[in-house]
Amino acid sequence: MGEFELIRRYFAAAPCARGGPGVALGIGDDCALLAPAPGEQLAVSTDTLTAGVHFPDPCPDAHGLGKRALAVSASDLAAMGATPLGFTLALTLPSIEPAWLEGLAAGLAQMAEQCELRLVGGDTTRGPLSLTLTVFGQVPAGQALLRSGARPGDLLCLGGAPGEAGGALPFVLGQRAAEGAASRHLLARYWAPQPQFDLGLWLRGRATAAQDVSDGLVADCGHIAAASGVRLVVETARLPVSPALAELFPADEVLRLALGAGDDYLLVFTLPPGQAPALAAAWPQAQVIGRVEAGSGVVVLAADGQPMIPAQAGFQHF
Repeated sequence: MGEFELIRRYFAAAPCARGGPGVALGIGDDCALLAPAPGEQLAVSTDTLTAGVHFPDPCPDAHGLGKRALAVSASDLAAMGATPLGFTLALTLPSIEPAWLEGLAAGLAQMAEQCELRLVGGDTTRGPLSLTLTVFGQVPAGQALLRSGARPGDLLCLGGAPGEAGGALPFVLGQRAAEGAASRHLLARYWAPQPQFDLGLWLRGRATAAQDVSDGLVADCGHIAAASGVRLVVETARLPVSPALAELFPADEVLRLALGAGDDYLLVFTLPPGQAPALAAAWPQAQVIGRVEAGSGVVVLAADGQPMIPAQAGFQHF
């Protein structure tokens, strides 16, 4: 099977490859043409997932990998408060395995439909397995959520219970048998993260800073602190606890995963205190987990209010 037949069979014919709002021209020419609405800015983000680094090699779940690959990139649009338009896929394969490709394409199409993203182009080549996805969205000019606006006195908030994707790793890697609802829940959080688009849209004009949690809560809070020139204080006593993690792991491990494991793709954001009642009413799963102070870096407070050093610093590529 040649490159163009591969693209036609597994990707170009998928429902997500058809045109839609904001896509003037999709697959089939040298470039796609996107058409953001008047007054909107184009939001663009690229992520690469490599076998053995971002997912197991060999990958046991091609369908899950398709969902995960797109969700990871789409979450960046949610973190900016952008609405989705389209995406490209650059796929490097060591060989062509039809059954595996069918699973990958089906998972990708499922997540694309969920995120309302259109496949508008890409590339395929031979080599070690990796996927590079570039996503495109639009956001009203001047309303994008940035990392750089947090102010002393703001609240630090999180879009849900962290650590679940990290808790799934022993099951993904075959170190523990996946038995029962709790382990299945964690595996679903790993293979099919849910980009928080609706929360990102709600935060427009309300949040002072935001990003998604990919490398670990403390590490990603550090990015907001650095960009905003402030200190973020994380109060561990206020972190929402995943029932599935609490069932399968001891309390100290649950805390380690919550602070440092990453891959949850929840939104972490700062909010003026006056917005707290509206947040609680609109997003009860989102929680205030700390505060913004003058200073620099991230301080983590243990349950007794004393500073602590997290057992895991977060994911590092190098």
